[in-house]
Amino acid sequence: MKKLIFILAMVFPVITFAQGHEGVWKQTKFDELASRTGSLVKFTDIPVPNFPLYFGGAVKTYIRTCLTGEENIYFYRIEQQPAESRDAMIEYSDLVEVNKAIEKMVKEVASDIQGNYEYLENRFMTEDGFLIGYRISKRKVSWFLKFGWYDSVTVVVKNDEALASAFRSAQQKIEELKNGME
Repeated sequence: MKKLIFILAMVFPVITFAQGHEGVWKQTKFDELASRTGSLVKFTDIPVPNFPLYFGGAVKTYIRTCLTGEENIYFYRIEQQPAESRDAMIEYSDLVEVNKAIEKMVKEVASDIQGNYEYLENRFMTEDGFLIGYRISKRKVSWFLKFGWYDSVTVVVKNDEALASAFRSAQQKIEELKNGME
């Protein structure tokens, strides 16, 4: 009987874990591109304006150009400093959607502060799991980022103006690169 209980105790967590996490590990658009086999892919990073963090320091940002035989693909790369191998890769079409969301959230934040909420969160998530938004607690706003599905760390940004400006600049830089202006 003790052996049966021991075996069940060992097997049950494995079965539970396997069932609960089936299909969770998604590849991002960048992961799919970076893991291509049988073709050359060249990556280049072009620095763009950084934006400050709430508790000091800044995130470094780049436009990552991925040159393949058929096409050029562009990502906005956000790297938290000090580098802990944590970065976000936002593909251009997702960046356009993120910029629309930021614009809308910036317009809504003032009225949201006036609400009588203990807590309010307004956020936008891309297909790849990049999350951007703000929280209001006791009428104080904090803007935040999460770099992806598997990121447990929340990056708190100093202010919405710097954040919005950095994301707009990134989109503009990619559009310049796409149009051959650089």
